[in-house]
Amino acid sequence: MKRVIFVLLVTVSFLFAGCLNDDDGYSMGDIWIGSGIVEDEQSFRIKLDGGEILIPVAFSDYMSSAPMLKTGDRVFLNYTVLDEKKNDVDSIEAYYVKINDYEKVLMKGILDITDAIEDSIGNDPIIVLDHWVSNNLLNLKLKYWGEQKKHYINLVKEPGILTAGDQPFELELRHNDNDDNQSIAFVSFVSFKLDSLKIAGLDSVRFKVSSKNYNNETITFEKVYKYSENN
Repeated sequence: MKRVIFVLLVTVSFLFAGCLNDDDGYSMGDIWIGSGIVEDEQSFRIKLDGGEILIPVAFSDYMSSAPMLKTGDRVFLNYTVLDEKKNDVDSIEAYYVKINDYEKVLMKGILDITDAIEDSIGNDPIIVLDHWVSNNLLNLKLKYWGEQKKHYINLVKEPGILTAGDQPFELELRHNDNDDNQSIAFVSFVSFKLDSLKIAGLDSVRFKVSSKNYNNETITFEKVYKYSENN
């Protein structure tokens, strides 16, 4: 249930979120949310998708029992900005923050679908609540039903070398619920690395993702991966 509770908290937080360039200063009552990558597991230094650097200097009581994060982990954060770290020319280098809560985000690559993995990949329904591209990643907010078993989420494509003429590249979101009971609604985030879609000589590519929902309908969305802007 933790994932559902956290997402509800994040939804409420959006209503009170400020902006990192708030000229009126920072308040302990202000809350920001964002996604990023842990750059240093020792200091928990985080680089947000927009490029801003967060340096945690305070944590909520929850963090004392939270799982440890490692360099390279992706996280979804609920935080409060306390102050700015500036350089010699008075430009902002980073933000000192209090971490109120966070969710570790599953991050993985795109798989080639083969007969050998077809069964394990599964073809169970899933709902895509939101989707966006940032920092060389396709980010998905997903909803699915389960109870106690571990679920597996993958993004797959047909084997073979991609060419510019194949655009939009066809990808499929696959879900294996391991025959779990559909008694609880879960909401979670997952990020897929898009590097394998790069085509030499281009600065962007188009791709579309299809998935099957609980009404057995095929849902498709199309995105542009502008990797020259995300490196």
